[in-house]
Amino acid sequence: MQNIHTLKYLYSFLIFTALFLPSTAIAKAFDAKEFFLPNGMQVVLIENHRAPVVTHMVWYKVGAADEDIGHSGLAHFFEHLMFKGTESVPAGEFSKRVKRLGGNDNAFTSLDYTAYFQNVPVKHLGTVMQMEADRMRNLDVSDENIFTERDVIIEERKERVDNNPSGILREEINSALFANHPYRIPVIGWMSEIKSLTPDSVRAFYNKWYAPNNAILVVSGNITLEELKPLAEKYYGVIPPSPLPETTYPAPAPIKAEHRIKLKDPRVGSPTIQMTYRAPRGSEALQILADAFGGHSTTPFYKSLVIDQKLAVQAGVYYSAVAKDISTFTLYALPAPGVDLETLELSIKAEVDLLLENGLPNDAINQSKQRLIDAVNFERDSLTGPARIIGRALASGFALDDVENWPDDVKAVTKDNIYAARDTVFNGQDKPIIGYLVPETEIQ
Repeated sequence: MQNIHTLKYLYSFLIFTALFLPSTAIAKAFDAKEFFLPNGMQVVLIENHRAPVVTHMVWYKVGAADEDIGHSGLAHFFEHLMFKGTESVPAGEFSKRVKRLGGNDNAFTSLDYTAYFQNVPVKHLGTVMQMEADRMRNLDVSDENIFTERDVIIEERKERVDNNPSGILREEINSALFANHPYRIPVIGWMSEIKSLTPDSVRAFYNKWYAPNNAILVVSGNITLEELKPLAEKYYGVIPPSPLPETTYPAPAPIKAEHRIKLKDPRVGSPTIQMTYRAPRGSEALQILADAFGGHSTTPFYKSLVIDQKLAVQAGVYYSAVAKDISTFTLYALPAPGVDLETLELSIKAEVDLLLENGLPNDAINQSKQRLIDAVNFERDSLTGPARIIGRALASGFALDDVENWPDDVKAVTKDNIYAARDTVFNGQDKPIIGYLVPETEIQ
């Protein structure tokens, strides 16, 4: 299964998940339609009649941030367990059946949600809906399946995190950024807690969160609302809702002192530095700022560090806008040969100072707005892109109108809005967390 929590994914997916503050605009990004089943399940349709296929996604509004203290990794655990089968679809059969239908399937987990999807010919939509609805409440969560999959996840953690220096650094940075907040919890879980998960805790998590009133069905493709609604009612509408706990997050403790985390490891090939700030979620102004300041090779941040000063071979800025609670704004760079990270850090801070002092040219802001809007327009041609964008936003607590009105919201952002957002990040109460990742010999 996939885990959506790598730096590469966040950077490349930034533009396509930029969907947020409410607006009264009437233009629509995807012209999606929604309705709710009587049991509370939200259903969204994005029509696309270019080919006789559909993307079918079920998003559960539960992720690593919703796990009880001491039970980290449960949300990701179910990304695996959901393929262990039910009485009617034995273990290992789910994906095989989808493949026999001419489709493919997968799943992914984040801090805020867990999602499962299938891409199939539209004539088989009812079949995958039946199978997905079946495992929503009838999963085989036997002790044997739990212990078997727990061993698999332990090995996955070793490969993706414990044997991956960038994964270790990411966990350390998140622990510092979110010291008293559940976003400090790694999606895959802490190793000691994965090993200690019990069958009772696993089953309790399933019974608590896997219910139709905690789920969003998103269908994108060659089907109309009149065709989709009876299918959703037939397969998902018959599942009874469950009482759901209220999710509240503590106010984040201020980061009063700048933190510098240095990780040396002989497995590191190229040193890197990243400077991460906490930031408000869902800000179009920060999306424009990130793109215009350092989102690509013609922006001031990249041009100064890579082209003009030749201090870095790569540099960029990204803002992760989609979150139920706090978001992040990150600047990163890979030093050129012979350049130490301390020198590069000073240069990064100097670029931030210039941004605070001089701002950005009007044409750079306008070009970034157009790039962001064009990127979403491009996604309209995709089958899975709109389903992922909408599902991720809704599962993170945004409304469908927030997504649909996003292009107009971007157009409406002013330079003053951008500078106010900039100051919130760089001149706010929170200092950055600075991460160094270097070969073992480079830190004394």
